[in-house]
Order: sequence, then C-alpha cells, then structure tokens
Amino acid sequence: MKKRKAAVLLSGGLDSSTILFWAIAHGYETHCLIFSYNQRHSGEIKKAVKIAEGARRPYTIIDIKLPWGGSSLLGQGGSIPRGKLQGNKIPSTYVPGRNTIFISYALSFCEAMKMNFIFIGANAVDFSGYPDCRPSYYREFGKLLKQASLGKVRIKTPLLKKSKKEIVLLARLLKVPLEHTWSCYEGARRPCGVCDSCLLREKGFREAGIEDPALRETLKSNRTPSAYQKRKGK
Repeated sequence: MKKRKAAVLLSGGLDSSTILFWAIAHGYETHCLIFSYNQRHSGEIKKAVKIAEGARRPYTIIDIKLPWGGSSLLGQGGSIPRGKLQGNKIPSTYVPGRNTIFISYALSFCEAMKMNFIFIGANAVDFSGYPDCRPSYYREFGKLLKQASLGKVRIKTPLLKKSKKEIVLLARLLKVPLEHTWSCYEGARRPCGVCDSCLLREKGFREAGIEDPALRETLKSNRTPSAYQKRKGK
C-alpha cells in the first residue's frame, strides 16, 4: 500500500502539535512546515522545531514577511489584549489572511513534493473567533484546493469541532510532549496566563482534569498574579 504523505502546519502550540501526532498515529508520512512571519516573538518557532525533532519528523522553516502589519501579533503591533474576549468582534491578535497564506504555501509544497494532504490544527469551538478558523472557511477552501490541484491535494482538520478539553485528552493519549508546546501570545520565558490563548488553554486543561506542565512555572513564579492564580484564590 502506498504511504500517505502529508504536510503539517506546525506552530508549536497545543493544537498543531496534537495534529502532528494524530497524523503520525494514523500512518501518515509527515513533513512539518514552520512559518516565520515576523511574529512578535520567536519562541513558538523554537518550540515547533523542538517538537518536530522530538517526533523525528523532517521540517522546513518558511520565512515570509507581512510588512503591512494589521495585527498585535506582528512585530511591534501593539499590546496584546488581556482577559477573555467578549462579543463577536474580531480581536487584534487576528493576523489578516494568515491561514490562507499558510495553506497556499502548503499547497505549493505538496504539489512539488508529491504529497496529497495538508493538516492544520484549526479549531472552531474554544477559539478566539478568527474568520479563518471556521468550518465554512475550510469547506470552501477544500473546494478551492480540489480545483487548484486537480483533486490531488486535500486539507484535513480533525480538531475543527473539538473542545479544548477534548484536544487536551487526545494530546495526552497521543503522548504529545505538552511541556514543550507554547500557546501564549507573549514572548516571555513563561506563559503570561492572561492573554486569550492562555485562558483558552487553561480552560481545556482544567476541564480535562490535567495539570498543564507548560503553565507550572508560571503558577510558581512570584510575578503579578495571573488569571489562573486569581481563579484559585492565590
């Protein structure tokens, strides 16, 4: 039987790391694509490399520029919002067109390398409301990929309709090195604990009844109490 080959978009976060290990567990021959796109810190790139190397999977770091900005996650794009996001407004952490750009690069890579699948850890349950993380987006992009590749390349989103709790439990089952994953929007030595991404991650681990190893040092630190510490009355 011919080996199924897939490009995995790997950011070093909980979701993308889980999707890598999911693809491996389901017999895919994977190659990780890690994007350096002028994000405000390089920590997530280092985490992605560490995870790819730990899984013994080849990876390529793709260096692109988004000089027009438009997001607080890019370069000096402004402060990161604190606390849980409210309402339907798209947050400032949304990077305009990011997933569209990433998937387009992945399509080119797959066609050149004779691969047939693109894996992305998109989630539309416990998420920040980004328009390029919604099921309708992936339905339409799947149709576009079919046309663009003459049906040779397909996109896979196994985590799209899972809660963070379900993703955490799946990650543990797949033996994802959770201690090496990075979800925080900030680039400090420890997760900040108060940005939306940290709060969504904390929610998943709390509901799963599992201690987050990446957060352990934040809780032990003597910095200003985080949202986690306040919730626990510390």
